[in-house]
Formats: sequence, structure tokens, C-alpha cells
Amino acid sequence: MLYNILLIVQILVALGIIGLVLMQHGKGADAGAAFGGGASGTVFGSKGSGNFLTRLTTGLAVLFFANSLMLAWLVAHPDNMQGGSIIPTQVADPAKANTPAAVVNTTPVDVPGGAAPSVEATRPVKEESPSDIPK
Repeated sequence: MLYNILLIVQILVALGIIGLVLMQHGKGADAGAAFGGGASGTVFGSKGSGNFLTRLTTGLAVLFFANSLMLAWLVAHPDNMQGGSIIPTQVADPAKANTPAAVVNTTPVDVPGGAAPSVEATRPVKEESPSDIPK
């Protein structure tokens, strides 16, 4: 639940940062305002909206990075997340299942000299018939 809320906040903050950056004007635009660009009639006054938009962008950037750290921490520690998914992720125990599980032979192979079994030692031995023996 908390993860979903933080993810929605992250998307909204990212869209807000994009919008604020696109609304701001570049440093080269100040030269046009100095020669009578009509900046005195704007909503933010003759100084322009640079200070307000810069502070708002900085605040959203700090919120974005703090939110990113929280999301990363939640992903790294999934056991601390409350709620979770509606899809069950618990794997059924094969010992309790109705169908029998495959049995694997784990008997060790005796090898002379105590060495680890090689690929040849684990292969089945082909039985020779009397017709296969060279004369």
C-alpha cells in the first residue's frame, strides 16, 4: 500500500518537475527583457518568475530524490512492506501435496582411491554380450 502511494507521488512529482522546467526561460532570454520586452506587466512582476519557479523546482527535486530513496529502501526490504500483492506468492510444500514428487537417488558412488566421482564413474556400465567380445 505504501509502495503504491509513493509510486504515484513519484510520478506526479516527476511530471511537475518536467512542467516547471519547461515553463522557465533560459539565461539568454534576459537580454530581450532588458530592451523593453514588457516584463513589467507579467503576473510575477518586473523581476519575472525566475525566483519563484526556481525555488519550486528545487523543492520538487528534493522531494523527488527523497521519494526515490524511500522507494529503493522498500524494494530492498520487501519483508517490511505491509499489504503486498493480492496474488499469493507462497509456494506449496511438495511434501504436503497430493501428487507424489519425483524421487532422486542420492546414494554416494564408491570410487577406488577416495577420489571424487568423474563423469565416467557416474555413467551406466554397458553389459557386453558374448557376441560383442572380440575373438
